[in-house]
Amino acid sequence: MSSAESATVVAAGLAGAGVLAGMLLPGRIRVVAVGLCTAGLGGAGLAGGVAALGGTRWSAYLPGLLPLAGLHLAVDALSGLFMAVAGAVVLAVAVYGIGYASGRGPRGPASRGVQAALPVFALTLVLVPAAASVSSFLLLWEAMAVTSLVLVLADQRERSAVREAGVWYAVMTHFGLVLLLAGLALFAAGAGGETFAQLRAGASGMSPGARGAVFLLVAAAFASKAGMVPLHPWLPRAHPEAPSNVSALMSAAMVNLGAYGIIRVNFELLGGGPRWGWLLVLATGALSAVYGILQAAMASDIKRLLAYSTSENLGLVLIGVGAAGLFASSGYPVPAALALAAALLHVTNHAVFKALLFCAAGSVVRATGVRDLDRMGGLRARMPATAGFFAVSSLAAVALPPGNGFLSEWLLLQSLIHGMTVPGVSTAIVLPLAVAVIALSAGLAAAVFVKALGVGFFARPRSARAASAEESPPLMHVGMGLLAIGCTALALVPGTLGNSLSRAVAAAGLHGGRPLAGGGLELRLDQVAASLSPLWVTAALVGGVVAAAGLIRLTTRRGRRTNARLWDCGGGAPTPRMSYTATSFAEPLQRVFDDVLEPEQDVDVTPVHESAYLVERVRFRRSVPDRIEHRLYRPVLAAALALGRAARRLAPGSVHRYLGYGFFGLVALLLALAVGW
Repeated sequence: MSSAESATVVAAGLAGAGVLAGMLLPGRIRVVAVGLCTAGLGGAGLAGGVAALGGTRWSAYLPGLLPLAGLHLAVDALSGLFMAVAGAVVLAVAVYGIGYASGRGPRGPASRGVQAALPVFALTLVLVPAAASVSSFLLLWEAMAVTSLVLVLADQRERSAVREAGVWYAVMTHFGLVLLLAGLALFAAGAGGETFAQLRAGASGMSPGARGAVFLLVAAAFASKAGMVPLHPWLPRAHPEAPSNVSALMSAAMVNLGAYGIIRVNFELLGGGPRWGWLLVLATGALSAVYGILQAAMASDIKRLLAYSTSENLGLVLIGVGAAGLFASSGYPVPAALALAAALLHVTNHAVFKALLFCAAGSVVRATGVRDLDRMGGLRARMPATAGFFAVSSLAAVALPPGNGFLSEWLLLQSLIHGMTVPGVSTAIVLPLAVAVIALSAGLAAAVFVKALGVGFFARPRSARAASAEESPPLMHVGMGLLAIGCTALALVPGTLGNSLSRAVAAAGLHGGRPLAGGGLELRLDQVAASLSPLWVTAALVGGVVAAAGLIRLTTRRGRRTNARLWDCGGGAPTPRMSYTATSFAEPLQRVFDDVLEPEQDVDVTPVHESAYLVERVRFRRSVPDRIEHRLYRPVLAAALALGRAARRLAPGSVHRYLGYGFFGLVALLLALAVGW
């Protein structure tokens, strides 16, 4: 038994132990036991994934675990990458979750059923990439959806918004499941088998129309799980309402499996796809990146802001995946391999910094009891460690050096720029637009996280809860510290991933040579003669800052400083009400993108009781709703509600009418059979 296979067995055993602990143990002991089992499960998944990235491959067939078809598992370098990423996130978040769920304030899942669902959800995150048949994949995929829904609904008794978020998530995730089931069933029928080996062998014999239908259905299903526009409305609802440790797992690990599914099925099993399909994937990613970061810029709920940021980052991943497919379908494997390597590197970087962002946000919510940035402020002094962790992850999210997000976005830009040599009208039009989208999203991301960090942590307290906030327990700091170490390592020594990413790209079916190499400090692009050393970039930045600070200090010593009270024009000392809020900070951006966002505003004037000409109170409300949800989903929901009300007339309670329905239904069935016969 290989090390990767042993790690998978250990992960499954620890998940079973976690379920038993969640169902049987009492109170505080239950939280600790489930957390330790889940952390061990994550460590086992990380070990198995790293072994697969090192070149270890294994497969297993367990006939007794799944009726009729059995359970097929197989791990290669591509599976190993997603297993390692999920395992690392699960390990750190599980440690964080022990402290999060044990303290006072808004808690994580603490009931027996919800605690038992946590290790099962973590196990599915690790095992979905290892599935090697249609039935095995669908079983693990649905188990992931159901357990995550249970975790999202953990606080439904405390807030009605949780139930609404759960309904949206349940409907959207099962809509995606229907698309996925249809696509994979069509694929299996055309290929003559349901194992991935049979799909791989039979894909070439399918007609172009069938291949295109499979591509479209599967891509739509996986895009829904990744939170891509327009199938995204569940994401900004479910992630904020879930406990923060669950939000971290969903946003940093679960959504990645949407990208994995597109790569595995459309690249590796189908052997590529139509050119128009990859253009559609790239366009969907670009639209999601810009729309997601615009909505994040308008959001004042810190967890909703991070949820929309997830949509933006997965959009960047799909830009890389779509570009890779576009290049491969044009017969240019070298830029295709580089684009896919950039997408996989961004999956890794985003998983680490987004988990840290959600954990830091959860620490703030746990300490203050509020998610509204407009009611925060002054938290740097009250929660210095949490502020430091949020700053580290924010630097990564804005894609500026020395953050780890910078390298993957730089690599993505390199792949698109070098891909402009691919001939064709579509590439000549699409690639410059994609470069512009990445640049725009990076600029907007900088504004988003300056707002979140500055307004939430560095401004003055704007509520009593923010002024009295206390730092989080040590175990939460340990979990966030592990993620911060991961961000730092990926930022400074990314070359350690070069060979692993190259193996994952080859496992996806792109054989364009070795796109990346490196020895730790430097990441080299072998096929295009380019390299980058983030450590030297960081050293140069630090040296420049130190030199500038020294120069400023030297020049100020020459003059004479005098401390004096300045005239304040009679205004007095500023109050917290005078400082920037998240809403006011975003207002200039809202004006720029007013036609895209379509903000809504309402002015309510209340006159005094004695006279309508005298005003007692003026209330102004301005909001930026999700325009796609407002235009696309609200009319559908209204029509469904109207149809449901009209259908009540068919069920007045008359037994005679119900018997008539049955009789006419039977007659119609017999007539249909007679005509068919």
